[in-house]
Amino acid sequence: MSLPQQQSRDYYERAVKVIPGGVNSPVRAFRAVGGDPLFIRDAQGAHITDADGREYVDYVGSWGPMILGHRPAVVVDALRRSLERGTSFGAPTDLEVEMAELLCDLIPSLEMVRMVNSGTEACMTALRLARGATGRDVVIKFNGCYHGHSDSLLVAAGSGVATFGISGSPGVPDDIARCTVSIEYNDLDILQQTIQQIGADKVAAVILEPVAGNMGLVVPQEGYLQAVRDLCTQHGIVLIFDEVMTGFRVALGGAQERFGITPDLSTYSKVIGGGLPVGAFGGRADLMEQLAPSGPVYQAGTLSGNPLAMAAGLATIHHLRETNPYPRLEQLGQRWMDGMRRVTAEAGVASSIDGCGSMVGMYFHPGPVRNYTEVQAADTELFQRYFRGMLAAGYYLAPSAFEAGFISVEHTDALIDATIEAAGQVLKEVA
Repeated sequence: MSLPQQQSRDYYERAVKVIPGGVNSPVRAFRAVGGDPLFIRDAQGAHITDADGREYVDYVGSWGPMILGHRPAVVVDALRRSLERGTSFGAPTDLEVEMAELLCDLIPSLEMVRMVNSGTEACMTALRLARGATGRDVVIKFNGCYHGHSDSLLVAAGSGVATFGISGSPGVPDDIARCTVSIEYNDLDILQQTIQQIGADKVAAVILEPVAGNMGLVVPQEGYLQAVRDLCTQHGIVLIFDEVMTGFRVALGGAQERFGITPDLSTYSKVIGGGLPVGAFGGRADLMEQLAPSGPVYQAGTLSGNPLAMAAGLATIHHLRETNPYPRLEQLGQRWMDGMRRVTAEAGVASSIDGCGSMVGMYFHPGPVRNYTEVQAADTELFQRYFRGMLAAGYYLAPSAFEAGFISVEHTDALIDATIEAAGQVLKEVA
């Protein structure tokens, strides 16, 4: 079935002449799934509408922040009120204080917090802070976990355990990449060996997604996060949870509430901006007080804590706190997983399907999928056909086999069931 995408195609032809690749973030280009990207005209609830007027059930949710669905009244009203005050002042506002107090109140590991403008900036600065506070240089990250595109994190794995990373992109100096080690996720033995071989007194931080959402969806093995916490405590290493995706998404207090683990620093974005650009990082006061102007570790940002983002984020978080949609989101996520397991089996398709609250993921792989090596064995060609079939049926999925999906409070049992039925039909046609 061909899609009426003429308006989107026209926009894309214009865009490639003035924007590299025609998009402002690479995954939007549809390179992994084929065809031209859709340009979105508007959205409401659980649906988005493209430039040609075609409506889709949305499982991207702007890559996670739209937990209340698109254009929720509480957020739109808050933005209107904030606009009447102005858009940006380059000076402190009451909303920044309210946001910081709310985050520290809801997340026990946060004693102090600093607002920034993106998840990339939050992770970048959290690492700088960890290095500055410990006087150590090396950072350990995990293959397949993405923490933004700052130089020290945009590295590929080395050739083995305790091998320093290599540049993952032109423009990243080798000397910077050499300060980062990238190892396999969900493998405690490899982490222990890496710390031992590098020397614990050289490792400033371990940073990870407590639920990996940037290589599809990979949940931590039972006991893994606690074991990582224990290792970091033993060696004086700063443990950083990247909760850019999981924060306020898998529980009100994020993954650290869900799994009962207390990191030293945490990074946030997505939900706390209510759909507007925002980021934050925070944690122990003794670490956070090392930031300028209190301490020597420098960080600054003209638009940090801007009133529009604060207003949208506060409205979203207050609504989540007041309505507690998490049990319902859990039910919807489980309904999606149960249904998708059934229809993939009926279609004779090997699949690994998992979820964490309202984050869901599916690989065309017999499973289990526990790390990036296993993720890479998934059938990406089948995913391309599946993606195009679902798009034609009116379902907007992430245009990559290696991204998590997101369910909002505006998704209903009926929408989930219709999605499952459509997926079963598409798989029978393309598998």
